[in-house]
Amino acid sequence: MKDLYALYRNSLAGLRVLLAATVLLGVLYPLLITGIAHVTMPWQAAGSLVTSTGAHTTSLGDAAGSTLLGQAGNDLRLFFNRPSAAGDGYDPMSSAGSNLGPNDPRLVHAIEQRQRVIAAREHVPVSAIPADAVTASGSGLDPDISPAYAAIQVPRVARENGLSVATVRRLVAQSTHGRPLGVLGAPYVNVLMLNIAVQRAAH
Repeated sequence: MKDLYALYRNSLAGLRVLLAATVLLGVLYPLLITGIAHVTMPWQAAGSLVTSTGAHTTSLGDAAGSTLLGQAGNDLRLFFNRPSAAGDGYDPMSSAGSNLGPNDPRLVHAIEQRQRVIAAREHVPVSAIPADAVTASGSGLDPDISPAYAAIQVPRVARENGLSVATVRRLVAQSTHGRPLGVLGAPYVNVLMLNIAVQRAAH
């Protein structure tokens, strides 16, 4: 009988700790951090949304997109993102990579097919196409491309928008970010912000 009572008492104590931890760490703490974030950095807390002019916004109704999420598209007037394996492409509800190994025939075929498409679209040899142009990111939502991928798209974007190549190259340079903290990763170009800059220059 004493053993049953001790088991009951210990189970009840464990349940109380579980409930307290759930309320504290699962409800109150996230609400506190979210509240602090919305007060101290509302733009980032709202998802880093920007309008069609490139201005920061916290309104979904005014947003042209998020600087944190790539967008699928096939408008020849704009710069293309890298491929995406998330759902039908850049689906935030299906964030994932292809999970195909480097020697998987399906991945090799997909890369070769993408190379042919890009080579024809940008009028460049396959050897000039950088790796990020034909491979998806691990999340499938990468909003950035390499400066090399942006560079081979410059002539097409300039031509389709009636802009000079020099103007578009300047926009790419202005949209190119260096290595985070000077040492991490590689230089990158945010495609959404670059495309907004192109659209503004074209009008």
